[in-house]
Amino acid sequence: MNQQRGDDLDDDFVPDELVASSGEEEEAGNSNAPPKDGIEALLSADEDADSEEAERKGREAAQKKRKKREKGKERNAKKRKLAQPADDAEPASVAAQPTHKLADFMSSFQAKAFPAMSSLELEDMLIPETSMVDTTSWTGSRSLDQLVEFITEVLPMLHTRLSQKSKSSGAPTLLFIAGAALRVVDVTRVLKDKRLRGDKGGDVAKLFAKHFKLGDHVSYLKRTKIGAAVGTPGRVGKLLCETDALSLSQLTHIILDISFRDAKKRSLFDIPETRDEVFRTVLGAPKVVEGIKQGKIQVVLF
Repeated sequence: MNQQRGDDLDDDFVPDELVASSGEEEEAGNSNAPPKDGIEALLSADEDADSEEAERKGREAAQKKRKKREKGKERNAKKRKLAQPADDAEPASVAAQPTHKLADFMSSFQAKAFPAMSSLELEDMLIPETSMVDTTSWTGSRSLDQLVEFITEVLPMLHTRLSQKSKSSGAPTLLFIAGAALRVVDVTRVLKDKRLRGDKGGDVAKLFAKHFKLGDHVSYLKRTKIGAAVGTPGRVGKLLCETDALSLSQLTHIILDISFRDAKKRSLFDIPETRDEVFRTVLGAPKVVEGIKQGKIQVVLF
């Protein structure tokens, strides 16, 4: 048998032990490495996490943009509101007009209240300009929280008379005509203010049909000294035209609550029934017509 010597081996010869050792190391290395499927799962999980994070950030960014747009819309709306012309604002009360326009205003509604009357008959009942009180000097609001100041500044003679002791029962110096019972209650509360009545002023009568019979008011007026009477045109008209309980001997002013509007945005003259009662039974009561013509009674639009 031929024996090989070391010099007879090929230059690239590797002993079997080294080959075996190398194979074992490779197998060991492969056994410690994760399987191919596990690596792909890890990579996929990382990608899903990155995707969810991106989506979250996207939602947050979109929400921020939406809030920014909403704030921008609010700012623009405020700017448009401030930039609106004066015509879009609440119109000034018709009561703030000069007396000649007030006289025309009253005559136009008076004609509606008496549609069957001729022009000559209407002229005989017209409220002259001289009987309309000029209130153009008043620049404040024509609301109840300003009524005391309105009377004090614009109607000083009335203010003085309201603070004086009443001379006889059922004879007010002021008639205040309002369109509804609740409004009458509110006006009565204001007219009882000490700044108007002082310590000597008479009572303030509250006259409306709801909860009160006509006879109740007749009895009250005949026994009570009043400085002012607040009422609806229906009840005041009945007292003037059908009884003698409401005396006009001390009456100097009739205030019409023309600026107030109810929940349906209607004024005293916008309701046909109420308007007709004002002109037919209050301003049209014979003694009132006479007092206006003689210059004893003045009409105020509030």
